[in-house]
Amino acid sequence: MKVKFWSKDSWKDRAAHQLPTYPDKNELKRVEAKLETLPPLVFGGEVFQLRQLLASAAQGETFVLQGGDCAESFSEFNTETIRDTFRVLLQMSVIFSFMSEKPIVKIGRCAGQFAKPRSSDTETINGITLPAYRGDIINGSEFTESERVPDPNRILTAYFQSTATLNFLRAMAAGGFADTQQAPNWILDFVENAAIKEKYLELAHLIQKRFDFIQKYNIQQSARERMDFYTSHEALLLPYEQALTRLDASTGKYIATSAHFLWIGDRTRQPDGAHVDFLRGVENPIGIKCGPSLSNSDLLQLIETLNPHNTPGRITLISRMGAGKVDRYLTGLISAVKARGLSVVWMCDPMHGNTEKNEAGIKYRAVEKILSEIQEFFTVCRRLGVYPGGLHLEMTGKNVTECLGGPRKIDLTEKYETFCDPRLNDEQAIDLAFKVCELLQAKPAFEFHDHLIFT
Repeated sequence: MKVKFWSKDSWKDRAAHQLPTYPDKNELKRVEAKLETLPPLVFGGEVFQLRQLLASAAQGETFVLQGGDCAESFSEFNTETIRDTFRVLLQMSVIFSFMSEKPIVKIGRCAGQFAKPRSSDTETINGITLPAYRGDIINGSEFTESERVPDPNRILTAYFQSTATLNFLRAMAAGGFADTQQAPNWILDFVENAAIKEKYLELAHLIQKRFDFIQKYNIQQSARERMDFYTSHEALLLPYEQALTRLDASTGKYIATSAHFLWIGDRTRQPDGAHVDFLRGVENPIGIKCGPSLSNSDLLQLIETLNPHNTPGRITLISRMGAGKVDRYLTGLISAVKARGLSVVWMCDPMHGNTEKNEAGIKYRAVEKILSEIQEFFTVCRRLGVYPGGLHLEMTGKNVTECLGGPRKIDLTEKYETFCDPRLNDEQAIDLAFKVCELLQAKPAFEFHDHLIFT
Protein backbone atom coordinates (compact mmCIF):
# COMPACT_ATOMS: atom_id res chain seq x y z
CA MET A 1 0.00 0.00 0.00
CA LYS A 2 1.36 3.40 -1.00
CA VAL A 3 1.83 5.65 2.03
CA LYS A 4 0.19 9.04 1.58
CA PHE A 5 2.16 12.19 2.30
CA TRP A 6 1.77 13.45 5.86
CA SER A 7 2.85 16.60 7.66
CA LYS A 8 1.69 18.28 10.84
CA ASP A 9 -0.66 20.48 8.84
CA SER A 10 -1.70 18.12 6.02
CA TRP A 11 -5.04 17.75 7.81
CA LYS A 12 -5.91 21.22 6.55
CA ASP A 13 -6.44 19.75 3.07
CA ARG A 14 -9.24 17.52 4.41
CA ALA A 15 -12.81 18.18 5.48
CA ALA A 16 -12.75 19.15 9.17
CA HIS A 17 -15.77 18.64 11.42
CA GLN A 18 -16.42 20.12 14.87
CA LEU A 19 -13.79 22.88 14.55
CA PRO A 20 -14.70 26.45 15.55
CA THR A 21 -14.56 29.43 13.22
CA TYR A 22 -12.30 32.04 14.80
CA PRO A 23 -13.25 35.62 13.82
CA ASP A 24 -9.68 36.86 14.36
CA LYS A 25 -7.47 34.65 12.19
CA ASN A 26 -4.34 36.72 12.91
CA GLU A 27 -4.77 36.23 16.67
CA LEU A 28 -5.15 32.49 16.12
CA LYS A 29 -1.86 32.43 14.18
CA ARG A 30 -0.14 34.38 16.97
CA VAL A 31 -1.38 31.90 19.59
CA GLU A 32 -0.33 28.90 17.49
CA ALA A 33 3.15 30.38 17.01
CA LYS A 34 3.46 30.98 20.76
CA LEU A 35 2.31 27.44 21.57
CA GLU A 36 4.90 25.97 19.25
CA THR A 37 7.66 27.53 21.37
CA LEU A 38 6.37 26.18 24.70
CA PRO A 39 7.61 22.94 26.31
CA PRO A 40 5.88 19.63 25.53
CA LEU A 41 3.43 18.27 28.08
CA VAL A 42 4.47 14.61 27.66
CA PHE A 43 7.54 12.85 26.32
CA GLY A 44 8.19 10.17 23.73
CA GLY A 45 9.45 7.61 26.23
CA GLU A 46 6.21 7.83 28.21
CA VAL A 47 4.14 7.47 25.05
CA PHE A 48 5.99 4.33 23.92
CA GLN A 49 5.77 2.88 27.44
CA LEU A 50 1.99 3.29 27.40
CA ARG A 51 1.81 1.68 23.98
CA GLN A 52 3.59 -1.40 25.39
CA LEU A 53 1.14 -1.59 28.28
CA LEU A 54 -1.81 -1.35 25.90
CA ALA A 55 -0.30 -4.14 23.81
CA SER A 56 -0.41 -6.23 26.99
CA ALA A 57 -4.05 -5.27 27.53
CA ALA A 58 -4.87 -6.61 24.05
CA GLN A 59 -3.53 -9.97 25.27
CA GLY A 60 -5.51 -9.89 28.50
CA GLU A 61 -2.41 -9.36 30.63
CA THR A 62 -3.38 -5.91 31.93
CA PHE A 63 -6.64 -4.01 32.38
CA VAL A 64 -7.14 -0.34 31.46
CA LEU A 65 -8.95 2.16 33.67
CA GLN A 66 -9.53 5.46 31.90
CA GLY A 67 -11.58 8.10 33.66
CA GLY A 68 -12.12 11.70 34.58
CA ASP A 69 -14.28 14.72 33.85
CA CYS A 70 -16.52 14.90 30.80
CA ALA A 71 -14.87 18.28 30.13
CA GLU A 72 -12.38 20.19 32.23
CA SER A 73 -13.36 23.67 33.29
CA PHE A 74 -11.22 26.77 33.79
CA SER A 75 -13.39 27.82 36.74
CA GLU A 76 -13.07 24.46 38.53
CA PHE A 77 -9.30 24.30 38.21
CA ASN A 78 -8.00 23.80 41.76
CA THR A 79 -5.99 21.41 43.90
CA GLU A 80 -8.99 19.64 45.41
CA THR A 81 -10.63 18.83 42.07
CA ILE A 82 -7.45 17.31 40.63
CA ARG A 83 -6.52 15.44 43.82
CA ASP A 84 -9.96 13.97 44.45
CA THR A 85 -10.45 12.67 40.92
CA PHE A 86 -6.95 11.16 41.03
CA ARG A 87 -7.82 9.56 44.35
CA VAL A 88 -10.97 7.94 42.92
CA LEU A 89 -8.90 6.44 40.11
CA LEU A 90 -6.41 5.12 42.68
CA GLN A 91 -9.22 3.57 44.72
CA MET A 92 -10.70 1.86 41.68
CA SER A 93 -7.33 0.65 40.41
CA VAL A 94 -6.50 -0.89 43.78
CA ILE A 95 -9.83 -2.75 43.77
CA PHE A 96 -9.36 -3.95 40.18
CA SER A 97 -5.74 -4.96 40.67
CA PHE A 98 -6.19 -6.85 43.92
CA MET A 99 -9.35 -8.66 42.89
CA SER A 100 -8.39 -9.42 39.28
CA GLU A 101 -4.68 -10.10 39.88
CA LYS A 102 -3.77 -7.93 36.90
CA PRO A 103 -1.70 -4.76 36.64
CA ILE A 104 -3.97 -1.78 35.98
CA VAL A 105 -3.09 0.80 33.33
CA LYS A 106 -4.30 4.14 34.71
CA ILE A 107 -5.24 6.87 32.23
CA GLY A 108 -6.87 10.13 33.25
CA ARG A 109 -9.29 12.16 31.13
CA CYS A 110 -7.44 15.26 32.25
CA ALA A 111 -4.75 17.87 31.52
CA GLY A 112 -6.26 18.60 28.11
CA GLN A 113 -9.91 17.48 28.00
CA PHE A 114 -11.21 21.00 27.39
CA ALA A 115 -12.98 20.64 24.02
CA LYS A 116 -16.35 18.98 23.43
CA PRO A 117 -18.07 17.96 20.18
CA ARG A 118 -21.57 19.30 19.69
CA SER A 119 -24.60 17.88 17.89
CA SER A 120 -25.45 21.37 16.62
CA ASP A 121 -23.36 24.44 15.79
CA THR A 122 -25.88 26.68 17.54
CA GLU A 123 -28.02 26.79 20.66
CA THR A 124 -31.37 28.57 20.98
CA ILE A 125 -32.86 29.77 24.27
CA ASN A 126 -35.99 31.95 24.50
CA GLY A 127 -35.80 32.72 20.81
CA ILE A 128 -32.14 33.79 20.94
CA THR A 129 -29.64 31.76 18.89
CA LEU A 130 -25.93 31.76 19.70
CA PRO A 131 -22.95 29.55 18.84
CA ALA A 132 -22.90 26.30 20.83
CA TYR A 133 -20.60 25.96 23.82
CA ARG A 134 -17.65 23.83 22.65
CA GLY A 135 -15.59 23.65 25.82
CA ASP A 136 -13.51 26.20 27.72
CA ILE A 137 -10.59 25.92 25.30
CA ILE A 138 -12.85 27.46 22.61
CA ASN A 139 -15.57 29.62 24.18
CA GLY A 140 -17.50 30.25 27.40
CA SER A 141 -20.47 28.33 28.76
CA GLU A 142 -22.51 31.43 29.68
CA PHE A 143 -25.29 32.12 27.20
CA THR A 144 -24.11 35.55 26.09
CA GLU A 145 -22.91 36.74 22.71
CA SER A 146 -19.46 37.75 24.00
CA GLU A 147 -18.87 34.43 25.83
CA ARG A 148 -19.84 32.28 22.86
CA VAL A 149 -17.37 33.91 20.44
CA PRO A 150 -14.40 31.51 19.89
CA ASP A 151 -11.32 33.11 21.47
CA PRO A 152 -7.82 31.81 20.51
CA ASN A 153 -6.33 33.02 23.81
CA ARG A 154 -8.30 30.33 25.60
CA ILE A 155 -5.91 27.83 23.98
CA LEU A 156 -3.01 29.24 25.99
CA THR A 157 -5.05 29.15 29.20
CA ALA A 158 -5.83 25.49 28.54
CA TYR A 159 -2.15 24.75 27.94
CA PHE A 160 -0.98 26.37 31.18
CA GLN A 161 -3.73 24.71 33.23
CA SER A 162 -2.81 21.37 31.66
CA THR A 163 0.83 21.97 32.55
CA ALA A 164 -0.03 22.67 36.18
CA THR A 165 -2.36 19.67 36.35
CA LEU A 166 0.33 17.36 34.98
CA ASN A 167 2.93 18.70 37.39
CA PHE A 168 0.62 18.06 40.33
CA LEU A 169 -0.34 14.58 39.10
CA ARG A 170 3.29 13.62 38.58
CA ALA A 171 4.15 14.85 42.06
CA MET A 172 1.39 12.76 43.62
CA ALA A 173 2.21 9.69 41.52
CA ALA A 174 5.92 9.75 42.37
CA GLY A 175 6.01 11.54 45.69
CA GLY A 176 4.24 9.15 48.06
CA PHE A 177 0.56 10.06 47.68
CA ALA A 178 0.06 7.00 45.45
CA ASP A 179 1.90 4.71 47.90
CA THR A 180 -0.46 1.75 48.23
CA GLN A 181 0.19 1.82 51.98
CA GLN A 182 -1.93 4.98 51.96
CA ALA A 183 -4.92 3.16 50.46
CA PRO A 184 -6.98 3.27 53.69
CA ASN A 185 -6.70 7.08 53.63
CA TRP A 186 -7.95 7.43 50.05
CA ILE A 187 -11.62 7.08 50.98
CA LEU A 188 -13.29 10.48 50.57
CA ASP A 189 -15.06 12.21 53.44
CA PHE A 190 -18.43 12.29 51.71
CA VAL A 191 -18.64 8.52 51.17
CA GLU A 192 -21.62 7.91 53.41
CA ASN A 193 -22.51 4.33 52.56
CA ALA A 194 -21.17 2.25 55.44
CA ALA A 195 -21.13 -1.03 53.50
CA ILE A 196 -19.00 0.39 50.68
CA LYS A 197 -16.63 2.12 53.09
CA GLU A 198 -16.19 -1.05 55.15
CA LYS A 199 -15.66 -3.18 52.04
CA TYR A 200 -13.05 -0.81 50.65
CA LEU A 201 -11.21 -0.40 53.97
CA GLU A 202 -11.10 -4.17 54.48
CA LEU A 203 -9.49 -4.52 51.07
CA ALA A 204 -7.05 -1.66 51.74
CA HIS A 205 -5.88 -3.16 55.02
CA LEU A 206 -5.32 -6.54 53.36
CA ILE A 207 -3.15 -4.79 50.79
CA GLN A 208 -1.17 -3.20 53.63
CA LYS A 209 -0.57 -6.63 55.13
CA ARG A 210 0.66 -7.87 51.78
CA PHE A 211 3.26 -5.14 51.56
CA ASP A 212 4.30 -5.69 55.19
CA PHE A 213 4.95 -9.31 54.17
CA ILE A 214 7.02 -8.17 51.17
CA GLN A 215 9.02 -5.77 53.34
CA LYS A 216 10.04 -8.56 55.67
CA TYR A 217 11.71 -10.31 52.76
CA ASN A 218 13.46 -7.11 51.60
CA ILE A 219 11.64 -7.04 48.27
CA GLN A 220 12.00 -3.68 46.51
CA GLN A 221 9.00 -1.45 47.22
CA SER A 222 9.18 0.98 44.32
CA ALA A 223 5.91 -0.45 42.94
CA ARG A 224 4.21 0.55 46.18
CA GLU A 225 5.71 4.00 46.52
CA ARG A 226 5.20 5.27 42.98
CA MET A 227 3.01 4.54 40.01
CA ASP A 228 2.69 5.28 36.32
CA PHE A 229 -0.18 7.55 35.38
CA TYR A 230 -1.04 8.70 31.88
CA THR A 231 -3.22 11.46 30.46
CA SER A 232 -5.68 11.51 27.58
CA HIS A 233 -8.24 13.62 25.79
CA GLU A 234 -10.22 13.73 22.59
CA ALA A 235 -8.05 15.11 19.78
CA LEU A 236 -10.71 17.59 18.71
CA LEU A 237 -9.12 21.04 18.41
CA LEU A 238 -6.54 20.35 15.71
CA PRO A 239 -4.73 23.74 15.84
CA TYR A 240 -3.88 22.94 19.50
CA GLU A 241 -2.76 19.40 18.65
CA GLN A 242 -0.64 20.53 15.69
CA ALA A 243 1.17 23.21 17.69
CA LEU A 244 2.11 20.68 20.38
CA THR A 245 3.28 17.97 17.97
CA ARG A 246 7.05 17.58 18.07
CA LEU A 247 9.72 15.44 16.42
CA ASP A 248 11.08 12.94 18.95
CA ALA A 249 14.87 13.17 18.90
CA SER A 250 15.46 9.55 19.88
CA THR A 251 13.20 7.97 17.26
CA GLY A 252 12.86 10.63 14.55
CA LYS A 253 9.08 10.24 14.73
CA TYR A 254 6.34 12.71 15.56
CA ILE A 255 4.71 12.70 19.00
CA ALA A 256 1.55 14.62 19.88
CA THR A 257 2.84 15.98 23.18
CA SER A 258 -0.51 17.31 24.40
CA ALA A 259 -1.25 13.91 26.03
CA HIS A 260 -0.03 10.33 26.12
CA PHE A 261 -3.24 8.89 24.63
CA LEU A 262 -5.56 10.62 22.15
CA TRP A 263 -8.92 9.42 20.95
CA ILE A 264 -11.07 10.26 17.98
CA GLY A 265 -14.77 10.76 18.62
CA ASP A 266 -17.87 9.32 17.03
CA ARG A 267 -18.47 12.63 15.22
CA THR A 268 -14.94 13.08 13.78
CA ARG A 269 -13.92 9.57 12.70
CA GLN A 270 -14.51 10.07 8.96
CA PRO A 271 -11.84 7.87 7.28
CA ASP A 272 -10.96 10.67 4.83
CA GLY A 273 -11.44 13.49 7.35
CA ALA A 274 -9.02 15.95 8.94
CA HIS A 275 -8.90 14.34 12.40
CA VAL A 276 -8.03 10.89 11.07
CA ASP A 277 -5.40 12.40 8.78
CA PHE A 278 -3.73 14.21 11.65
CA LEU A 279 -3.67 11.21 13.97
CA ARG A 280 -2.24 8.82 11.38
CA GLY A 281 1.07 10.71 11.50
CA VAL A 282 1.74 10.69 15.26
CA GLU A 283 3.08 7.77 17.30
CA ASN A 284 0.74 8.06 20.28
CA PRO A 285 -1.69 5.28 21.14
CA ILE A 286 -4.99 6.17 19.47
CA GLY A 287 -8.53 5.42 20.64
CA ILE A 288 -11.49 5.19 18.29
CA LYS A 289 -14.98 5.65 19.71
CA CYS A 290 -17.24 2.97 18.23
CA GLY A 291 -20.93 3.84 18.25
CA PRO A 292 -23.97 2.19 16.63
CA SER A 293 -23.48 4.12 13.38
CA LEU A 294 -19.97 2.73 12.74
CA SER A 295 -19.93 0.15 9.94
CA ASN A 296 -17.56 -2.80 9.77
CA SER A 297 -15.98 -1.48 6.57
CA ASP A 298 -15.40 2.01 7.98
CA LEU A 299 -13.80 0.57 11.12
CA LEU A 300 -11.44 -1.61 9.10
CA GLN A 301 -10.53 1.35 6.91
CA LEU A 302 -9.87 3.48 10.00
CA ILE A 303 -7.58 0.86 11.52
CA GLU A 304 -5.73 0.37 8.24
CA THR A 305 -5.21 4.14 7.94
CA LEU A 306 -4.16 4.71 11.54
CA ASN A 307 -2.16 1.51 12.02
CA PRO A 308 -1.04 0.18 8.62
CA HIS A 309 1.66 -2.05 10.17
CA ASN A 310 -0.68 -3.57 12.79
CA THR A 311 1.57 -2.35 15.62
CA PRO A 312 0.37 -3.79 18.97
CA GLY A 313 -0.82 -1.17 21.45
CA ARG A 314 -1.44 1.46 18.78
CA ILE A 315 -5.25 1.12 18.50
CA THR A 316 -7.85 0.98 21.26
CA LEU A 317 -11.47 0.51 20.18
CA ILE A 318 -13.85 2.13 22.67
CA SER A 319 -17.36 0.68 22.42
CA ARG A 320 -20.14 3.17 23.33
CA MET A 321 -23.35 1.51 22.19
CA GLY A 322 -25.86 1.98 25.00
CA ALA A 323 -27.44 -0.63 27.26
CA GLY A 324 -29.34 -3.27 25.31
CA LYS A 325 -27.52 -2.51 22.05
CA VAL A 326 -24.07 -4.03 22.58
CA ASP A 327 -24.79 -7.48 21.14
CA ARG A 328 -26.51 -6.01 18.09
CA TYR A 329 -23.80 -3.53 17.13
CA LEU A 330 -20.53 -4.75 18.65
CA THR A 331 -20.67 -8.36 17.49
CA GLY A 332 -20.08 -7.45 13.84
CA LEU A 333 -17.25 -5.06 14.63
CA ILE A 334 -15.38 -7.60 16.75
CA SER A 335 -15.91 -10.33 14.19
CA ALA A 336 -14.60 -8.13 11.35
CA VAL A 337 -11.50 -7.03 13.27
CA LYS A 338 -10.76 -10.54 14.49
CA ALA A 339 -11.11 -11.98 10.98
CA ARG A 340 -8.39 -9.58 9.78
CA GLY A 341 -6.07 -10.59 12.61
CA LEU A 342 -5.77 -7.01 13.83
CA SER A 343 -4.20 -6.25 17.21
CA VAL A 344 -6.48 -3.91 19.19
CA VAL A 345 -7.60 -3.27 22.75
CA TRP A 346 -11.36 -3.62 23.23
CA MET A 347 -12.63 -1.13 25.78
CA CYS A 348 -16.09 -0.20 27.07
CA ASP A 349 -17.43 3.34 27.43
CA PRO A 350 -20.77 2.71 29.19
CA MET A 351 -21.47 6.42 29.70
CA HIS A 352 -22.13 8.09 26.36
CA GLY A 353 -24.75 5.69 25.06
CA ASN A 354 -26.82 5.97 28.23
CA THR A 355 -27.49 9.70 28.57
CA GLU A 356 -31.15 10.55 29.20
CA LYS A 357 -33.25 13.56 30.19
CA ASN A 358 -35.93 13.75 32.85
CA GLU A 359 -39.20 15.68 32.54
CA ALA A 360 -37.44 18.89 33.56
CA GLY A 361 -34.92 18.50 30.75
CA ILE A 362 -32.00 17.64 33.07
CA LYS A 363 -29.50 15.18 31.60
CA TYR A 364 -28.66 12.16 33.73
CA ARG A 365 -27.29 8.65 33.48
CA ALA A 366 -28.64 5.63 35.33
CA VAL A 367 -26.02 3.52 37.11
CA GLU A 368 -28.13 0.44 36.40
CA LYS A 369 -27.82 1.00 32.64
CA ILE A 370 -24.10 1.75 32.94
CA LEU A 371 -23.56 -1.58 34.65
CA SER A 372 -25.82 -3.35 32.19
CA GLU A 373 -23.76 -2.13 29.23
CA ILE A 374 -20.54 -3.24 30.92
CA GLN A 375 -22.01 -6.69 31.52
CA GLU A 376 -23.14 -6.93 27.89
CA PHE A 377 -19.68 -5.84 26.72
CA PHE A 378 -17.93 -8.55 28.76
CA THR A 379 -20.39 -11.18 27.52
CA VAL A 380 -19.94 -10.31 23.83
CA CYS A 381 -16.15 -10.10 24.09
CA ARG A 382 -15.86 -13.47 25.76
CA ARG A 383 -18.30 -15.14 23.40
CA LEU A 384 -16.22 -13.98 20.44
CA GLY A 385 -12.89 -14.85 22.00
CA VAL A 386 -11.40 -11.40 22.62
CA TYR A 387 -10.31 -9.83 25.89
CA PRO A 388 -12.45 -7.13 27.53
CA GLY A 389 -9.51 -4.79 28.01
CA GLY A 390 -10.77 -1.86 30.03
CA LEU A 391 -13.31 0.80 31.00
CA HIS A 392 -13.66 4.42 29.88
CA LEU A 393 -15.66 6.39 32.46
CA GLU A 394 -16.80 9.95 33.10
CA MET A 395 -16.39 10.44 36.85
CA THR A 396 -15.30 12.92 39.46
CA GLY A 397 -14.04 13.01 43.02
CA LYS A 398 -16.66 15.63 43.86
CA ASN A 399 -19.86 14.77 45.71
CA VAL A 400 -22.09 15.49 42.72
CA THR A 401 -25.60 14.21 42.04
CA GLU A 402 -25.66 13.72 38.28
CA CYS A 403 -26.13 9.96 37.82
CA LEU A 404 -29.13 8.17 39.32
CA GLY A 405 -28.73 4.98 41.31
CA GLY A 406 -25.89 3.39 43.18
CA PRO A 407 -25.40 3.11 46.94
CA ARG A 408 -27.76 5.93 47.96
CA LYS A 409 -30.79 7.79 46.68
CA ILE A 410 -29.85 10.65 44.37
CA ASP A 411 -31.67 13.95 43.93
CA LEU A 412 -30.45 15.52 40.67
CA THR A 413 -31.23 19.02 41.94
CA GLU A 414 -29.07 18.65 45.06
CA LYS A 415 -25.58 19.10 43.55
CA TYR A 416 -25.72 19.05 39.76
CA GLU A 417 -22.56 20.82 38.57
CA THR A 418 -21.53 19.46 35.16
CA PHE A 419 -21.27 21.82 32.19
CA CYS A 420 -21.67 18.93 29.75
CA ASP A 421 -22.45 15.32 30.67
CA PRO A 422 -23.38 13.59 33.95
CA ARG A 423 -20.53 12.03 35.94
CA LEU A 424 -20.31 9.23 38.48
CA ASN A 425 -19.44 10.47 41.96
CA ASP A 426 -16.96 8.72 44.25
CA GLU A 427 -19.45 6.38 45.93
CA GLN A 428 -20.91 5.31 42.61
CA ALA A 429 -17.46 4.78 41.07
CA ILE A 430 -16.19 2.62 43.95
CA ASP A 431 -19.40 0.58 44.04
CA LEU A 432 -19.12 0.08 40.27
CA ALA A 433 -15.50 -1.09 40.64
CA PHE A 434 -16.49 -3.85 43.06
CA LYS A 435 -19.31 -4.99 40.77
CA VAL A 436 -17.10 -5.00 37.66
CA CYS A 437 -14.57 -7.16 39.50
CA GLU A 438 -17.17 -9.91 39.56
CA LEU A 439 -17.15 -9.76 35.76
CA LEU A 440 -13.36 -10.04 35.67
CA GLN A 441 -13.83 -13.58 37.04
CA ALA A 442 -11.37 -12.94 39.82
CA LYS A 443 -10.58 -15.39 42.57
CA PRO A 444 -12.40 -14.88 45.88
CA ALA A 445 -12.34 -11.19 46.69
CA PHE A 446 -10.27 -11.25 49.86
CA GLU A 447 -8.00 -14.23 49.26
CA PHE A 448 -4.34 -13.32 49.90
CA HIS A 449 -1.96 -13.73 46.95
CA ASP A 450 1.66 -12.96 47.79
CA HIS A 451 2.79 -12.95 44.14
CA LEU A 452 0.56 -10.07 43.03
CA ILE A 453 2.54 -6.97 42.10
CA PHE A 454 0.84 -3.59 41.79
CA THR A 455 2.07 -1.31 39.02
